[in-house]
Amino acid sequence: MSKLVTDLKSDHQALLGLLEKVTNLKIPRKERVETLMGAKNALLGHLKKESDHLYPALKKFADQDPKLKATLDTFATEMEGVSKLAIEFFAKHTGSAEVQSDEFAKDLGKLIILLKQRISREESIIYQEYDKRAA
Repeated sequence: MSKLVTDLKSDHQALLGLLEKVTNLKIPRKERVETLMGAKNALLGHLKKESDHLYPALKKFADQDPKLKATLDTFATEMEGVSKLAIEFFAKHTGSAEVQSDEFAKDLGKLIILLKQRISREESIIYQEYDKRAA
């Protein structure tokens, strides 16, 4: 496994760990808000790393591989939905009062499920495609 994929998988685990920590109602509200902001920053940093390093390389490989190009197009379309949900979530739930609400818990649960699904598909498809070609 390449260093890039190892780093990206580590990012995934850290992000999910932060989001799961936010679900713990025993943690004080202020700490939950700080953890939530840490998760937002972790997600943004991870997406930047993928945009800067992973996807440009895959797009070069896709120039010679129509199947990979179709896969990347599908993932890009899916990512628009994931990004939209994440942006809406973080915009809506940035204050300390929100992290205690039922609506916050429901929205956070949806975000975690969506991210877990995306991560699973990304790691099993996209990262393998990268490692297969970048070696």
